[in-house]
Amino acid sequence: MSVTAAQGFTAAGIAAGIKANGNPDLALVVNNGPRLAAAGVFTSNRVKAAPVHWSEQVLRGATVSAVVLNSGGANACTGPKGFQDTHATAEKAADALNRQGLGQDFNAGEIAVASTGLIGVLLPMDKLLPGIETAVAALSEDGGEDAAVAIKTTDTVHKTATLSQGGWTVGGMAKGAGMLAPGLATMLVVLTTDADLDSATLDRALRSATRTTFDRVDSDGCMSTNDTVLLLASGASGEVPAYEEFAEAVRTVCDDLARQLIGDAEGASKDIRIEVIGAASEDDAVEVGRSIARNNLLKCAIHGEDPNWGRVLSAIGTTRAAFDPDRLNVAINDVWVCRNGSVGEDRDLVSMKDREVRITADLATGSAAATIWANDLTAEYVHENSAYSS
Repeated sequence: MSVTAAQGFTAAGIAAGIKANGNPDLALVVNNGPRLAAAGVFTSNRVKAAPVHWSEQVLRGATVSAVVLNSGGANACTGPKGFQDTHATAEKAADALNRQGLGQDFNAGEIAVASTGLIGVLLPMDKLLPGIETAVAALSEDGGEDAAVAIKTTDTVHKTATLSQGGWTVGGMAKGAGMLAPGLATMLVVLTTDADLDSATLDRALRSATRTTFDRVDSDGCMSTNDTVLLLASGASGEVPAYEEFAEAVRTVCDDLARQLIGDAEGASKDIRIEVIGAASEDDAVEVGRSIARNNLLKCAIHGEDPNWGRVLSAIGTTRAAFDPDRLNVAINDVWVCRNGSVGEDRDLVSMKDREVRITADLATGSAAATIWANDLTAEYVHENSAYSS
C-alpha cells in the first residue's frame, strides 16, 4: 500500500513518456485531508534542482495538498526555464485536481514537486503535463505501489514501508540506488500518516528520524542535487499519538527505507554496517563512520571478501576524532581482528560470505556511538554510474 496505507491519501503512477523505454515515470500523491499538514527536508548540496527550490518554498507554508514526482529527468542545472517548468507542473496539477471535483480547493502554492534522473536536461513538458491529467484520473486508494514504481530510475526494485499502531499508520515510498551520501543521499521519499498532528510536530519528528537514518546512508560519498523527503499528515484517523510514539514510528519507517536504499545500491554485492563505539561524542562517531564508509580501498577489499582491518585504521586516522592509535579496536563480523591498534584475533576466522558485513570500530575514548550504512565498490557500480544522474 505504500503511501496510501494511511487513511486520507490517494496516489497514482503512470507512464507519461518521459523515459525513452516506456516505463512508468510519473507519480502523484494526494492528501485528501481533513488536515493538510506537512514537513520536508532537502539536499544540503549548494547546487539544488529546480523542484527542490520550488518545494522548499511550498514547505514554508507548512501545507501540502499533493506531490508530483517524475523520474527520467532531474530538472537540475536547467536555469530559469527549469524553474518555470516546475511551476507549470504544480499549476497543471492544481488545475487537473480541481476539475476532478475532489471536494477541496487545490492551488499550486501547496503542491510539492520532485524530480530524479539525468542532470542538465530539460524535462519534456509536452509529455509531462498531459501525463498529470492521466495520473489524476488514475488516483486510487490502492495506487501507492504504482507510485513507488514510477519514481524508480536505476533502482532494481521499488521501495515501500508501512507501520500501523494505535489506530494510525505511517507509510512511505523511496527511490534511490546510487549517489547515496549525507545531505540525505540521492533519494526521493514521500511519507504519509493519518495521525492528526500539526506541521511543527511533523517537522520535529522528520528531522529527528532523518538524522539517524537517511543522513547515515553513505554508499559512495556523492551528494545529489535533488534529495527530497516529505512527510504529510491527513488527520483522517482522528488519532493524536504521543510525540515519542509517533517519532519512533517515523524513524522506524525511515530506517526500513534507508536499508532498502543501501540494499539496492548500484552494482553492490555487500551491505556494510559500520558501527563506531567508544567515541568521545556522537559527532566523532559519525565522522569516523563516514571516513570508513568512503574508503575505496576498504570497499574493494570487502567486495573481495578480504577482512583488511588495516584499511579501517587508516580511515580512522584521517579524522579529527579523539582517539589514541594504540587503543583502537576493530571487529569484522564480530571477530576482533585488531586489538589496541595491533594484531588481534586471526583474520582467517572472519567469514564474509553473507551479503551483510559488520564492521565495529571501538575508539576506546568515551561512550558515544553511531551507525553508518555503506556498500562495497564493484566494477558494476562504475558501469551503472557512467551517466551522472540524480
